[in-house]
Amino acid sequence: MRLCVYCGSNTGNAPEFAEAARHLGSACANRGIGLVYGGGSVGLMGIAADAAMEAGGEVIGVITEQLVGAEVAHRGLTRLEVVPTMHERKARLSELADGFVVLPGGFGTVDEFAEMLTWNQLGLVTKPVVLLDINGFWEPLLAWIDKAVDAGFVRPSHRMLAQRARTIDEAIAIASSPAPETPHKWLDRDGTPAGGVTGQLPIVRA
Repeated sequence: MRLCVYCGSNTGNAPEFAEAARHLGSACANRGIGLVYGGGSVGLMGIAADAAMEAGGEVIGVITEQLVGAEVAHRGLTRLEVVPTMHERKARLSELADGFVVLPGGFGTVDEFAEMLTWNQLGLVTKPVVLLDINGFWEPLLAWIDKAVDAGFVRPSHRMLAQRARTIDEAIAIASSPAPETPHKWLDRDGTPAGGVTGQLPIVRA
């Protein structure tokens, strides 16, 4: 079992953020759960990785060549994989992980969370994703997801893909459990006969 942690490459301005990252890293190691993450030595990323390593856990980092060049790669992990692009980085993290815990973070953290949520929605993966809501950090994002459901852009049943935890133990339990089963994402296609849209459409395959 390995869990991927998405989190900030900065520490944020609340001590609870760093404490949560530290506790998550050590808790995974103590349970024999491997930690997979973006391979950085900085911010909440580095704190979680250091805590897991100090507790004797397995930690695998995946980082891009550009970020290695920026000297933020963690050199003390169980394994550090270097890939050419951010797209390959995110795909590799998904391959290595059985579930995903999202700590507070910035643009990159939200990007990773949204992509994994979308992959679950499309059926490309079936892996649990949980927001670890420290100090109510994720409440605005969860409110936006609820708004998207109300506005008819997201199925109510897909709302449960964005799971929420308020404690480390709860986050690990959710991320280690099966992902919710959901139908296809296209609300406008409900009731469409097998075979989909009628008529001839030009298809160009790359």
